[in-house]
Amino acid sequence: MTNTLDSAVVAITGGTGSFGSTMLRNLLRDEVAEIRIFSRDENKQDQMRNEIKDERVRFIIGDVRDISSVQTALRGVDYVFHAAALKQVPSCEFFPMQAAATNVTGSSNVIQAALENDAKSVVCLSSDKAVYPINVMGMTKALMEKVAQSFARNYPDSRTRVNITRYGNVMMSRGSVIPLFLDQIRAGKELTITDPNMTRFMMSLDDSVNLVKHAFTQGSPGDLFVKKAPACTVATLVDAICRIMKKEGKVELKYIGTRHGEKLYESLLGTEERARAFDQGDYFKVPLDTRSLDYQIYFDKGNQATGAEESYNSHNTVQLDVDQVVDLIEGLPEFQKYMRLSS
Repeated sequence: MTNTLDSAVVAITGGTGSFGSTMLRNLLRDEVAEIRIFSRDENKQDQMRNEIKDERVRFIIGDVRDISSVQTALRGVDYVFHAAALKQVPSCEFFPMQAAATNVTGSSNVIQAALENDAKSVVCLSSDKAVYPINVMGMTKALMEKVAQSFARNYPDSRTRVNITRYGNVMMSRGSVIPLFLDQIRAGKELTITDPNMTRFMMSLDDSVNLVKHAFTQGSPGDLFVKKAPACTVATLVDAICRIMKKEGKVELKYIGTRHGEKLYESLLGTEERARAFDQGDYFKVPLDTRSLDYQIYFDKGNQATGAEESYNSHNTVQLDVDQVVDLIEGLPEFQKYMRLSS
């Protein structure tokens, strides 16, 4: 990875988000020539500028919905990490066309601008909610994946390679449940719990960065990559948070039920994808379906089923107990920073 990025110009869309800021710090350890942070939030850009203070970082105001601003931002770029998205399930449910404008059209704009600027690689970040989606956020992320795969299929000889990564909930990311529980405990409030039996993948921001790096270095056009991850129940997570905060048995719990657009468990690979996936140790790779654009084959021919019996999901992956979740959370740099700032 380091050699590939030597003297490179890299752009991160949505670069002021949780993933973008972690990826930026990671890239600054490489010999990159320039890193462009592209986002529409000038306040977060100003905060990041004052915190980072590295002359290799450029901040560009724009929106992936506006293709002219994307084209400007990607001029002369070698590599693009596309993280810009509307990610909150409730806001996407209330404003589905806004989610589509950012997650689908915006992603198409990024890929098109990368092609026009002769970028070498684009890695698009997706979500476990794109697998068998039941909410707008997941549906638009699934469409984003299809847009990326369509590009790879339609431009097989393009110098611009497009890959997809898909990951689950990222611990301590902005708007996620762990900071919510921590804030509720510190404020002396009850913990709002959906379903104690609900399971979710437990991934760190560093895991998400390593997944993107893996796709960047190992992908062929259109490949989709998933990092294997453990999971736990909401009940286990609550017990772990209470133990960390030394509030075991002292916190009132309020069960609010499964919210609109939520599942009991999330999948990183659907059954059909798992049947085609290559096991790469810490990762799964699902290659692009490169069958001809002759539409008739989609009616007359198919692929033989290869026997996977179930999806790869947060119910059937490795399940963590309370002690393991405590160790995982306490080891997160983001958690340690949270505790320092709130002490």
